[in-house]
Amino acid sequence: MTERIIRVGHSPDPDDAFMFYGLASGKVQLPGIKIEHMLEDIQSLNERARKGELEVTAISAHAYSYVADRYWIMRTGASMGEGYGPVIISRKHSSLAELRGKTVGTPGPLTTATLLFKTFTDGIKNVDMPFDMIMEAVDKGSVDAGLLIHEGQITYESLGYKKILDFGEFWEKEAHGLPLPLGLDVVRKDLGEELAHTLSHGLKESIAYGYKHQEESLPYALQWGRGISTSLGEKFVKMYVSELTIDMGEKGKAALELLFAKGAEKGLIPRVPPIELF
Repeated sequence: MTERIIRVGHSPDPDDAFMFYGLASGKVQLPGIKIEHMLEDIQSLNERARKGELEVTAISAHAYSYVADRYWIMRTGASMGEGYGPVIISRKHSSLAELRGKTVGTPGPLTTATLLFKTFTDGIKNVDMPFDMIMEAVDKGSVDAGLLIHEGQITYESLGYKKILDFGEFWEKEAHGLPLPLGLDVVRKDLGEELAHTLSHGLKESIAYGYKHQEESLPYALQWGRGISTSLGEKFVKMYVSELTIDMGEKGKAALELLFAKGAEKGLIPRVPPIELF
């Protein structure tokens, strides 16, 4: 029997690698399906999703507002901050008030971090750049502050940067305890509901395998740790691969609805139709 090829896009980051280890290693298999892994940065995956190129892909939660006609949200695979999230940092400044009229380096137009920045700050300019160039831009003075994602969220303090705002802490109060949706996995609607559910279940099994066999999955994931220590890498993975990643449930769905409503209210994103989880 010919296997059906399903292309799965995810970013070369420790948390994504941990989630997909079971599938990537072949330890979790889906009968009749061959998974082809496409590793690209999240901004590239967001752009590919807008064209509907991949059957399953990781995207920024922000990007879903532009691809809701093509993709369903998988209930598994989401990255959600629980009291932590993207952080605005600076060398010289220590408050949002000081940044008025100044420029912040942001990690890409479709990232959720940039949506949060535009939704909840006023009078501060931004310039998009690759996420891994933001600290350097702050150091050179080409931007006044930077909005950090990925492992920068847990390394900035040891590198001597000042925290101006942690959007995870801010959101927890704003959203009355709901998690902060940052990344999603989505499945293309033209695959049909049955296959969409099969793929979502397969990813759930892959995450479960990673947790059960951390002696295999963590070293694999930390190949993409960009030089962070094993202990910091493990901390980062477990921040963003949590119970909500296994199944976001109603709590995760409510958080997404609130994020999309806030963005739409400010005219930053189109209105998102009712969310159906797969």
